[in-house]
Amino acid sequence: MSYYRHHLFFCTNQREGGCRCCNARGATEARTFAKKRSKELGLAGPGGVRVNAAGCLNRCAEGPVAVVYPQGVWYSYSGQEDIEEILQAHIIGGEPVARLRLPDAPTAG
Repeated sequence: MSYYRHHLFFCTNQREGGCRCCNARGATEARTFAKKRSKELGLAGPGGVRVNAAGCLNRCAEGPVAVVYPQGVWYSYSGQEDIEEILQAHIIGGEPVARLRLPDAPTAG
């Protein structure tokens, strides 16, 4: 068994000059909420989930983004309700949240 069952990475990158970025769209607040809730739900720590900040994950146009490993499921979210749903459905229930999921492969264009 892996030290953590899941890693939940939030892109918290801040770009200069008004460029689109996850942090300007609430990523740090979302990560803070996920850390707090994972502790409240008894999910945090070895054998559970580790909530991490990440630098740029190169999906700025789709952001804010988070990714759950080891499954490699990418999400875009808009608030605490979405983060709660990811924790409840994916981290606890093992089912990715289809409505928040981003495509696995890059989109053309």
